[in-house]
Amino acid sequence: MRASLVRRSALAASVASLVLLASACGGSSDDSDTKSTAVDTSKSASAPASAEPEQSAVKALTAAELEKVSLVEGDVADLKVEKAGAGDIVKTSDVTADKAECLPFAQALFVAPQGKPVATSARSAKEELSADENAADLGGDLTMVGLASYEGKGAADVVAAVRTAATACASGFTATVQGETQKVSAIKEDQVTGGEESAAWNLVVDQEGAKVPFDLALIRQGGTVGTFSTCNLASFMGKEIKLEQPTAVVDAQVKKLS
Repeated sequence: MRASLVRRSALAASVASLVLLASACGGSSDDSDTKSTAVDTSKSASAPASAEPEQSAVKALTAAELEKVSLVEGDVADLKVEKAGAGDIVKTSDVTADKAECLPFAQALFVAPQGKPVATSARSAKEELSADENAADLGGDLTMVGLASYEGKGAADVVAAVRTAATACASGFTATVQGETQKVSAIKEDQVTGGEESAAWNLVVDQEGAKVPFDLALIRQGGTVGTFSTCNLASFMGKEIKLEQPTAVVDAQVKKLS
């Protein structure tokens, strides 16, 4: 991966090229795209039977309501929170996988909408570094946060589909994002708490010989799914980075959804 692109991504948190992974770890789509291109996961996996009666009555948040509960600057201490711009958008149709059963996980990793969301929103939360740290290409952790609201069991179905994909594809798979190939390997279950449901994984993405760590977390609160995809831009420079789930970001988002 060209260092100039990574540096540009670190400054702009942009997913305009294959630096999708390096720059923003993913994105989200606008409502018009999700309605036309989202993959329906409702038949591929389902929520636990005990949750079905209450889930069937869930009403989705509207686009305006979802914006009100999306993170804003000041919600997470020491992190710069920004609304994702047009260059940060990863559409559902932008993501494919060499194994059909792995597609839900690939879409989640890039924070692309799944199922049939009524509305979506996207934010980036980046660790703020000093000028000296940025000059040294330390990068800092970057978490892309996607919210998607669903009617009925849609949200539970999405979480179940990603769980199933993580198990089925633990040995790895190849994803294609906007025409660029990404090799995903070493998917391992992790822990995260919050919401009515939560799930998390750590994984490795092979980038031109470099082993780049990622953390992925999902939470469900009612009919809304929050997706958190985290990387550290310095790892694309060959630095060894130890990632942890973005607990502060998840907690702040769950608080706004509750």
